[in-house]
Amino acid sequence: MSNITHTLAFAFGGQEMILVFLIVLLLFGAKKLPQLARGIGKSTGEFKRARDEFEREITRAETETTTSPKKSSPTENKSTTDNS
Repeated sequence: MSNITHTLAFAFGGQEMILVFLIVLLLFGAKKLPQLARGIGKSTGEFKRARDEFEREITRAETETTTSPKKSSPTENKSTTDNS
């Protein structure tokens, strides 16, 4: 049974794409299709920008932690000076 599932998952070719396009065209109409495509494009672009920004933040945080020396906290300095 699992072989059938895997086969169906990868059996999405050119004819199936045309069928899906025609169904979408019938559901949304020719006038709404460009708006739908534009909205998908904008959301894809926004997703890519957010992903790139997230990756930059992670890289920057990794760089800061590896290049900056570990600083002692003020409470550590206070405890060493209080013992004298």
